[in-house]
Amino acid sequence: MAIYRRESGMDIEQPYWPLGIFKVRLPLVHYRWEWPECIQGILLCATCLGAIPVLTEVLGVPFEIAWGMVIINGFLYMLHAHLGDPVVPGWITPAIPLVVAWLNTYAIGPERTKALVALQLSIGIFFVFMGITGLAKRLIAMVPNSLKAGILLGAGFAAVMGEFRPGGRFGQFPFTLALSGLFAYYLLFSKSFTDVREKHPFLNKAGRFGMLPALVLAIILGPLFGELSIPKVEIGNIFFLPPIREIINYVSPFAIGFPSLAIFLNALPLMFSAYIIAFGDFVTAEALITEADKARRDEKIDFNADRSNLISGVRNIIEALISPYTQLCGPLWAAVTASVAQRYQEGREGMDSIFSGAGTFRVTTFIAVATIPVVTLVRPILPVALSITLLVQGFVCARVGMNMIRTNEEMGVAGVMAAVLAIRGAAWGLAVGILLYLLVQYRRGKE
Repeated sequence: MAIYRRESGMDIEQPYWPLGIFKVRLPLVHYRWEWPECIQGILLCATCLGAIPVLTEVLGVPFEIAWGMVIINGFLYMLHAHLGDPVVPGWITPAIPLVVAWLNTYAIGPERTKALVALQLSIGIFFVFMGITGLAKRLIAMVPNSLKAGILLGAGFAAVMGEFRPGGRFGQFPFTLALSGLFAYYLLFSKSFTDVREKHPFLNKAGRFGMLPALVLAIILGPLFGELSIPKVEIGNIFFLPPIREIINYVSPFAIGFPSLAIFLNALPLMFSAYIIAFGDFVTAEALITEADKARRDEKIDFNADRSNLISGVRNIIEALISPYTQLCGPLWAAVTASVAQRYQEGREGMDSIFSGAGTFRVTTFIAVATIPVVTLVRPILPVALSITLLVQGFVCARVGMNMIRTNEEMGVAGVMAAVLAIRGAAWGLAVGILLYLLVQYRRGKE
């Protein structure tokens, strides 16, 4: 039980320590520990650790450096729930293939790392600016649906194409990735599974763990097909401390130098695309939290998009200066936030506060990604875990992007823009999309 939990009152916000726009809440002080979210956080840390193969491959850093960067990212995840943002944050996942493709246009080493610094610092500053001014909604309202859909479709295409291209991960782990990936699709998106889980409590509980059953299947199938090694769990030392000094020497702009103005300018189209993708997460977060808030009258939940923008911006700026991250810092892990919100709606017996669910999950993942036995257990499946995440994200991006389209003209503009964006990158994709919109859709005084 939280020390400061209010026991009476309807639609009353639970206690916090005020800090400007932020509302500070601490575990076991302002919210209780939730064991279901704790267990889920331990197991789903494999998804967080899936950033390691991208960091090692794209930035060329050693495994231990990449591992330390994941731990830093995990620590910053905790800022959201503990500063008053009632969500489980994550990566800007749909942007990952776009970011990787853009970074690959720079030589691996300091030049490529500087490009990532420019991108992440730019988007961090933009997040903060939008949070301070409250301009986010107005900016996104100005972007036509066809361009929004084109960005999401292009990100989805790039995610799937990246896995199946020659030299992609599907060629390295064909059976493991095919079976575990299809299993993830079935669990997350199949209407038939939705019907089945309603009749079977065990399957209903399994379905709440999102991609986790698919990752467990990969751990089993990988060694059976000879595509992955059997995990070798190390139980000597317990925790891995991130080598901060070495990380700074490898990737921080204070050690390798700051990017040039030309690189910052080159990053702007991708920065804008990534922000539009992230803005969809703000909309999703508000919808999930509003739904949860209506279901219970014992706690008033305050979701503030400006606060969420500010925290996301601060995370990106800190990482850009210390540990630039190819996944970028997004405002929402939609699957887990939905799971937390759903359990919250079951009543206080199930979850004391929305912050106890989100806070417990992110504290646990931070501890888990630094726990050597846990990391050594999931290390062999990290590439497959990342692939499953991207395949699922590709499905979601395609579905959401298509749902935005209302007319035949929008369909054509979005489709061509998506293809160009996936193949040639964000700058070309945005340029083609804007040009097609002006030629095909635009009419003075109308869209």
